[in-house]
Amino acid sequence: MEYITNDVLQTEKLGTELAQSLPGGPVFVALYGDLGAGKTAFVRGFTSVLSPGSRVKSPTYTIVNEYRKGKRPVYHFDLYRIESEDDLDAIGFDEYVQNGICIAEWCEHIGTLLPDHAITVKIEKTGENGRKITICNEGE
Repeated sequence: MEYITNDVLQTEKLGTELAQSLPGGPVFVALYGDLGAGKTAFVRGFTSVLSPGSRVKSPTYTIVNEYRKGKRPVYHFDLYRIESEDDLDAIGFDEYVQNGICIAEWCEHIGTLLPDHAITVKIEKTGENGRKITICNEGE
């Protein structure tokens, strides 16, 4: 599905709508997009449903932030600095993927290590505030 958003609030709302449609069990949402595309805004909306009241910020230096104010934990990754499978093993990536809802920025950096059941979200700038957002459920 392809969507057009015209500001940050619409991008957040789309994240909210995706979170409301999630199945039970482990979920992996893979985010793709350039710097400043709106990945973290999308995560803010997404997390607002699953962990209300959590303060969302990009985990650039910590690699993963955990949000646990909802029924299921949400793990927010920034994979920009990941260079190998060993880097993923070092942070316990597989355990997170198997035990909660994961949403990861910069999935370009993990290539074939992306979980098979991933939902992909590609965010492209169409102007200063405009975005084209494509959501694809790879498991379907």
